[in-house]
Amino acid sequence: MPPSILLGWFDTHERDLPWRNPDVSAWHILISEIMLQQTPVARVLGPWRDWVHRWPVPSSMAAESAGEVLRAWGKLGYPRRALRLHECAKVLARDHDDQVPDDVEAMLALPGVGDYTARAVACFAFGQPVPVVDTNVRRVIARAVHGREHPGNPSKVDLREADDLAPRTSGGLYSSAAPRFSAALMELGALVCTARNPRCDECPLSACEWVRRGRPAYDGPPRKTQKFTGTDRQVRGLLLDVLRSTTGSVERARLDLAWTADAAQRDRALDSLLVDGLIEITAGDRYCLAGESPLSDRDAERQVKP
Repeated sequence: MPPSILLGWFDTHERDLPWRNPDVSAWHILISEIMLQQTPVARVLGPWRDWVHRWPVPSSMAAESAGEVLRAWGKLGYPRRALRLHECAKVLARDHDDQVPDDVEAMLALPGVGDYTARAVACFAFGQPVPVVDTNVRRVIARAVHGREHPGNPSKVDLREADDLAPRTSGGLYSSAAPRFSAALMELGALVCTARNPRCDECPLSACEWVRRGRPAYDGPPRKTQKFTGTDRQVRGLLLDVLRSTTGSVERARLDLAWTADAAQRDRALDSLLVDGLIEITAGDRYCLAGESPLSDRDAERQVKP
């Protein structure tokens, strides 16, 4: 996979995404990476713009209640991401002078920041030549290098294979184009080498091993597909919608009306929201988003005052 070919393609086909603007801060790129996890770009664009305008630095988000951040998260899905990002903002404001550190290991110590996110921010915000591997990258490598329609299970081998493809100088060092190559590899998987209906006739990688072999069908273990309708995840979302639509607490009866198809499932979903810290029970057995209960305020005061 000649890096120059992919970089040339990227020069022409790179999407104009707002978080790719050179003036965007590492904090704003971190927000985009958290939002983009398991969420299409089209759904992230609007919320991302709203968030970076509302919370231009970590301390501005840290000053908000967790419930308000959850409310702003809206229907992006997997709301624990919002809760963890709020916790991350507090740590950045308190321990990092309101800045995202440029070191992968330091980022890994932040709440809600995993290996992929730390590497993505290091690469795209700070221009570090670290391999960045997501589902798109794994799929491109599986096809172009190994001749397989779909990759196997994620492993540490993925990072090594992505790193092997990065452009280097004649002396074996990373070239200055390495971070851009990582973005190009991801872009190819997102736009051309897609999971379904790949547009091989538009792909710049003419030496793709999968195409050379005649595009053989996947013959590995059954691939898991995620459904949504009727799942606990859907019910959790409906319950959160009720709480996001109000700035106060609500009685249990209002939550019960959000899902009447299966009371046991509704109770299970409600309990899981409590366990995850996304919602709280207030005085009088009412429910609210995290951090919006008067009891939470008193608990916080007890932690500050001996």
